[in-house]
Amino acid sequence: MLTRLAVGLRPSVTDVVGQRVAAKIESELHLPVRWVRIVKIFTIDGLSADEVDTLAAAGVLHDPVVQEASLAPLSPGGAETDWVVEIAFRPGVTDNEGRTARDTVALALGLSEARRRELAVYTAGQYHIAGLPDAAAARRVAVDLLGNDLLQRHEIASGEAWRAAPGFSPKAAKVTGQASSKVETPDLFNMLEDQMLALGRERTLALALPEWWAIREYFGRPGFKMRRVVWGLIHNPTDVELECIAQTWSEHCKHKIFNAVIDYRDEEAGTDEVVESLYKTFIQGSTRDIRQALGKDDFCLSVFSDNAGVVRFTDELHLCIKVETHNSPSALDPYGGALTGIVGVNRDPMGTGMGANLLCNTDVFCFASPFFEGQLPPRLLHPRRVFEGVREGVEHGGNKSGVPTVNGSLVFDERFLGKPLVFCGTVGTLPATLGGKPSHEKKALPGDYIVMVGGRVGKDGIHGATFSSEELHEGSPATAVQIGDPITQRRMYDFLMRARDLGLYHAITDNGAGGLSSSVGEMARDSGGCELHLDRVPLKYDGLAPWEILTSEAQERMTVAVPPEHIPAFMKLSREMGVESTELGLFTNSGYLRVHYGNRTVAYIDMDFLHDGTPRMRLAATWKRPAIAHTEPVLPAGGHGPLLRRMLSRLNICSKEYVVRQYDHEVKGGSAVKPLCGVRRDGPSDAGVLRPDLSRPEGVALSHGICPRYSDIDTYWMMAAAIDEAVRGAVAVGADPARLAGVDNFCWCDPVESEKTPDGRYKLAQLVRANKALAHFCRAFRVPCVSGKDSMKNDYSGGGAKISIPPTVLFSVMGFVPDVARVVTSDFKAPGELVYVLGVTRAELGASELAGELGFTSPDVPQVEAVPARERYRSLHAAIRQGLVTACHDCSDGGLAVALAEMALGGRLSADLDLAAAPVAPGLSDLELLYSESQSRLVVTVAPQHRAAFEALFAGQAVGLLGAVTDGDVLILRRGDAILCAETPEALAQAFKSTLDW
Repeated sequence: MLTRLAVGLRPSVTDVVGQRVAAKIESELHLPVRWVRIVKIFTIDGLSADEVDTLAAAGVLHDPVVQEASLAPLSPGGAETDWVVEIAFRPGVTDNEGRTARDTVALALGLSEARRRELAVYTAGQYHIAGLPDAAAARRVAVDLLGNDLLQRHEIASGEAWRAAPGFSPKAAKVTGQASSKVETPDLFNMLEDQMLALGRERTLALALPEWWAIREYFGRPGFKMRRVVWGLIHNPTDVELECIAQTWSEHCKHKIFNAVIDYRDEEAGTDEVVESLYKTFIQGSTRDIRQALGKDDFCLSVFSDNAGVVRFTDELHLCIKVETHNSPSALDPYGGALTGIVGVNRDPMGTGMGANLLCNTDVFCFASPFFEGQLPPRLLHPRRVFEGVREGVEHGGNKSGVPTVNGSLVFDERFLGKPLVFCGTVGTLPATLGGKPSHEKKALPGDYIVMVGGRVGKDGIHGATFSSEELHEGSPATAVQIGDPITQRRMYDFLMRARDLGLYHAITDNGAGGLSSSVGEMARDSGGCELHLDRVPLKYDGLAPWEILTSEAQERMTVAVPPEHIPAFMKLSREMGVESTELGLFTNSGYLRVHYGNRTVAYIDMDFLHDGTPRMRLAATWKRPAIAHTEPVLPAGGHGPLLRRMLSRLNICSKEYVVRQYDHEVKGGSAVKPLCGVRRDGPSDAGVLRPDLSRPEGVALSHGICPRYSDIDTYWMMAAAIDEAVRGAVAVGADPARLAGVDNFCWCDPVESEKTPDGRYKLAQLVRANKALAHFCRAFRVPCVSGKDSMKNDYSGGGAKISIPPTVLFSVMGFVPDVARVVTSDFKAPGELVYVLGVTRAELGASELAGELGFTSPDVPQVEAVPARERYRSLHAAIRQGLVTACHDCSDGGLAVALAEMALGGRLSADLDLAAAPVAPGLSDLELLYSESQSRLVVTVAPQHRAAFEALFAGQAVGLLGAVTDGDVLILRRGDAILCAETPEALAQAFKSTLDW
């Protein structure tokens, strides 16, 4: 019997959340609404009537001071309610709040373990709304704002119908965690090619024809067929085997494009070459060369071989870093996709080496304009909803996990309408040694038990890896979206760190893309095989087939290799800390992945074929520079002052304080440079800095570079600019340019030529050029890439439209700061301090923010001169170490004028500056001088008494003394005697902060 308990605020209490929902209905859906009042519904199964009465009276699921609980429907709006909307999860979707409520009820009522297993609690949100005109408006609120139709169901009743017969019928389904034993065996050997592809589409396998033929050839080998008979298998693969192979071979996991053989034709240079592997040639190759050049100063410990890259920080402490994308899930369910993105990347350091403690998070989001007013293609959500959902998902994932978010940014481009980019990164710390062994080394050994730790397995996240390996379309599966639970994960994390310190396991990894298939399959490479029992896996609910259990990406799970002698202690500690751990089998040296369900073998795959049997792709790429007209920018009426304010208000430049304030960057107390700085804490910082060890002065700086607009001209210089921006951001706050580690995250539109992608050769050539630039500039700046990721199918097709993202690379840098007492922020500090610009300004307005604002075009994309930039960064670091620099800010989006305005508004101080003193290329116009986005430039302030020492460090370099900070009311930018603009810092701050101040 199902019982519904309604919980609502008492009439005397203001419904603040309801007010916020009402405001969003007006601002985002433009529908009339007077008020919204919210009731929480708990549907309970497994309790007697007396026990339910006890819950309602005792305040177990509500706060009796401000809330009331009722077994009868509540009507907080009374006769004024026009519509009632109820939103609840669909069957099979994780209900984290319901799970927490179940545990709370069981604890409060003192239920036995057997009763607890029989108990289920499901949650729903009920919205009582006044002011909506009709049922269509109510449905729009339900679908476009309150719920996601892929994951949630909704019910609507008019106020009149509700008052006549209040309440909705309970529709929760009882779940017991029993699986379906059904295993299918598709007749692969009697399939035509079209049938293979159709099966792949039906099951979201994302397998190409050569891969289908490789699978068929493997399972048709005579010797292997005979071996399979011993285990009760026929020559056709089971669905468990097909799904396991598809996950392992997916673009998301195997990075097939980055490992393809590419015939590259550069029509501009008239050259041809064969690239054997983008990854091995340019990314892995450049890191190898840099490490060799560093010699005894090499600080890399583990690169490209674990969940995160590991570097030496001090003699006692190592750091690891990983940045992931969660684009496709966030497109379908912004909140759930982004929440899983952040808690998922948290598990990467947790599964690195013997397990890392979590230090901090970073995040970068790429959206279409939240003010988009066009017609949305099918299945796409409004960018404002995507923005808010992603922001809230990462906020909840990071804040509830107790991990500070110290760095990030937002990037806007209309092409991110088809698929947003959601980058989430985590830094962790590892003691240099654990049990006398290097902490970054691990290995599962034959005889170790396979133990799954954490959350249970459900349908959420099934086909996540393969779904993310193809374009988003109208039929993309809802079950691909995982649902994260940071509270459950935090409990698991605390347990695993204790188990690590006690030496209770040999190896650990994350159950990420592909779930158990991935984690067990990867760890079994070390031992040489495994025996996995799927019928032992704890499930969230009924009906999961064996292949779903194996490949589900349900969250909050890790896999560990526990030696037999430590199993009792491991399980005992797990029970004591309230974490579910389950033994699922053994690691072996058989050479095979053998999977059981009950008494039946459901998968038997050679480890070498599973991991190395993917046919290599051979692709063609042709580079021909796009023809871009050069039109001259025209200064708008009103002059440079109003234009500067307009530039500060642009989405890619304006203040992101609205988002920053949602994230906790102070938890753990280690942050030295915050995301915002200045006298009113509203100026932008170039990087975040925090202390991993509060007893020591050393710090770590986190910065990034991302500039997809430049890809419209040349992805080579886009990549160069991203690297340079990340490096100079870290150096600007005090990081040592000789100790920077990089992380590359490529997000690309489909670069494989096909009927759907006729320009695939050009898009692939763009990818080749970006990789060439990465290798060149990483070597030039001596920044080894220690980790990375690629996402290669960021396209949308539906409703007759195809939307492809601009080729985008996020390049993140983790830098060593010798002493956090010497860090520098971007805001002007005191009147009288001298203002210098470092670096040359050139006529480089191609794809600039000014071009976007004024509507002109230019092929002159900013380029990077690495040698002078490297010397500049070294000199700047020396000046910061000597205490000569009081403020430093890099010139990036919007150029020199925007950088100076941000420094002034941050310090609420003015300056009188002559830009004629800036090092420039000949013939620059005023607009080019003010807004060119030439790379490698910084603005610094220096106290007058340090002028000689500072200038001595930069002797022979491109440096210009522009003037001094003043205590006046106006920031004056002049060129000789001509005043270009004169604006107050407060007016600049107002323009900077107004755009996203909603």
